[in-house]
Amino acid sequence: MKRVLALSIGWALASAVVADEAAIRRMMQSKLGAGGRIESVSPVRGSGLFEVVIGTADGPQIYYVDKAASVIVGGPMFDAKTGRNLTEERMQRLTSVPWESLPLEWAVTTVRGNGRRKIAVFSDPNCPYCKRFEKDLAKLDDITVHILLYPVIKPESVAQTKSVRCSKDRAKAWNDLMLRDIQPTAAPDCDTPMEKLVAAGRKLGANSTPTWFLQDGRRYKGAIPLDEMTRLLDSASPAKP
Repeated sequence: MKRVLALSIGWALASAVVADEAAIRRMMQSKLGAGGRIESVSPVRGSGLFEVVIGTADGPQIYYVDKAASVIVGGPMFDAKTGRNLTEERMQRLTSVPWESLPLEWAVTTVRGNGRRKIAVFSDPNCPYCKRFEKDLAKLDDITVHILLYPVIKPESVAQTKSVRCSKDRAKAWNDLMLRDIQPTAAPDCDTPMEKLVAAGRKLGANSTPTWFLQDGRRYKGAIPLDEMTRLLDSASPAKP
């Protein structure tokens, strides 16, 4: 009897959740109109709220609503006990991509030490944050850095990146440009994959620079402190031999 009662309560609760999700989906879609699509609605454990993931041209966005669909909350949600940014963690899962799907065959690659830590960076030569980020990367050993040339900020970025691609030593030409402000000298008239790289970046949602990926597929944007970058690289890479 107890087992039947427990099952009945479980089915009732599950039905209530489904009903809440349906009501939330209808309400949010009416607010969105044609401006986005609802990708998922799911309860957030222990909060009484529902997570709503909305697909937009700039990538997924996360909102939280109550079960009556009367309040919509935007912005990050934190775990009060641990301080973890639950929204950021969820976004990383939503926007992660398989490492193998990145166009690394077109990358300018530098390997230092055993190269066990891997990172791929969409970078523009006229992006100051890219330069800061790459100067920090240059301080790390045992790393493989794949630079995906992404000339999207200024028209002159196209000629600069093509000149890098046309250089005999592409890695040196790029590092000279980003780390030492030395312009590449090769004529930008060879066959390059720049248009394909830009298209690939757009498809992957790289709508700002630097946008970078770790080997486990996690995506990040912008420059971060070196110690935090090191921690993330280590967490996504094989342990030291």
